[in-house]
Amino acid sequence: MTDGPPGHGHGAARPVDPPPAPAGLPTPGVTAAPATATPAGATAAPPVSTDPAHPETPPVPPGAADHGTAGAADHGTAAGGGEPRQRLHPLSPVLQGAKSLVVVIAGLSWSTLSRVGFGWFAVLVAVLALGATVLAVVSWYNTGYHIVGRELRVYEGLLWRRTRAIPLERLQAVEVVRPLLAQLTGLAELRLEVVGGGKTEAPLAYLSVADAARLRQRLLTVAAGMPGTQVAGATAPPAVGLSAGTTDPAAPPTDGEPAGRPLHAVTNTDLLVSQLLTPQAFLLPVGVAFVVAQFLSAGSWSFIAVASTLTAMAGVLLQPVRRVLDDWNFRLARESDRLRIHNGLVETRMQTVPLERVQTVGVTWPLLWRMKGWLRLRLEVAGYSGGEADDRNRPDRLLPVGDLVVGTAIVDEVLSGVRLTELPLTPPPPRARWLRPLSARVLGAGLHERVFAVRFGLLTRQLALVPYARIQSVRVVQGPAQRRLRLATVHVDTAGGSGAAAHDRDLAEAWTLAAELTARAHTAHRAG
Repeated sequence: MTDGPPGHGHGAARPVDPPPAPAGLPTPGVTAAPATATPAGATAAPPVSTDPAHPETPPVPPGAADHGTAGAADHGTAAGGGEPRQRLHPLSPVLQGAKSLVVVIAGLSWSTLSRVGFGWFAVLVAVLALGATVLAVVSWYNTGYHIVGRELRVYEGLLWRRTRAIPLERLQAVEVVRPLLAQLTGLAELRLEVVGGGKTEAPLAYLSVADAARLRQRLLTVAAGMPGTQVAGATAPPAVGLSAGTTDPAAPPTDGEPAGRPLHAVTNTDLLVSQLLTPQAFLLPVGVAFVVAQFLSAGSWSFIAVASTLTAMAGVLLQPVRRVLDDWNFRLARESDRLRIHNGLVETRMQTVPLERVQTVGVTWPLLWRMKGWLRLRLEVAGYSGGEADDRNRPDRLLPVGDLVVGTAIVDEVLSGVRLTELPLTPPPPRARWLRPLSARVLGAGLHERVFAVRFGLLTRQLALVPYARIQSVRVVQGPAQRRLRLATVHVDTAGGSGAAAHDRDLAEAWTLAAELTARAHTAHRAG
């Protein structure tokens, strides 16, 4: 048994020695994890070859023989008589050079402009931008990709050649992303999510929208044709409506693939109003008035004062503005055992979430949203990169804003049979108020037929739903104050990392709950 995290203000937490197991219950162990750390539903990848001169791979599955037209084809062919290597779209160096130009201008400070003058500053920017464009052209010319057997191989580099071989049996999803410049030029970027990857693999930037959709479908088809492999987005079931009032009125997706069964479309009006009902929006006028009053009283309106004020305002507004841009025209659809999510204004995204990889469903009721009956749904998905600096590529958005009826219907799609209004949540014992005088009445935990449910949060009410089949370990932790009150916290860990915690339960109840969670997790793993 390993030490748990600190006991949330009750002193350093330490594991608790279990009392004798109650009659009829299994011995409450600490771990309920399967023997392997591989996320549920994943398959182990066999050794692969990264030498382009020896592509010894099994035959391509049926349906994957079509070479397609993704990208501009190289004149050479793969060793062993495979398909020719493909190049990215010819406009790719232009877009890469434009991004480099923005970085260069941002990197050159105002002090540089004041020292050298506008003319030399423009020359410096032009030279650096030209150099970046030349490097982008050289990189484009030496970059290629093709499918060899069960691998997607990506070749890049001039002085140091690099070949990446991505086993398609480990493929979880292929995302089509269109930043603003790509939208203006009719291009798209392909990003691959692989089981166990530390970051997004082999981003192919850029392809035409049609070529990106064809290559994405082909990769998923090849991967889905392998024994024991389930990949999101490989097939499309017939479209069937969910219920009245939840069909998608938005325009059809632009990725060139079937939209699936529409579940819900968030109106942009609700999205804007929801971000206005945030603490940042309410506190912004107060902060601006305070800063302006200070400047007026001091009589100082220098450049530094104005710049600092604008920077502070931009920092306050950044989060709600980014949420509006990211979730603009949000649409959710269902394809067999996966979800399709379309969202974005400046950067449009099409993501596929395999339901078998969902670890946790989180429900959030922000304080100001509760007067309108709104909530937000988020997912925790295993197999997606967690080391990215930009977390917007994580497919954790399930519903940016919606009412209880819509939220309940969507949760039932992800976790069949789970209804938000019918969860068996019980509060902690009354003595927990000594530790949480304000939030103890909000806490709750319970065992549903399919999930472990935990409620917490005072101002921002939250609910975590963890399917038993996704539980990796169970821990019972006590802090010093909890030991005096004979309370304990039960932690449930998942492959995604966050899990859930039932805070300040009676000690005997905590061990009973841990034993039951362990038994249900083992049963669910064996059934799966």
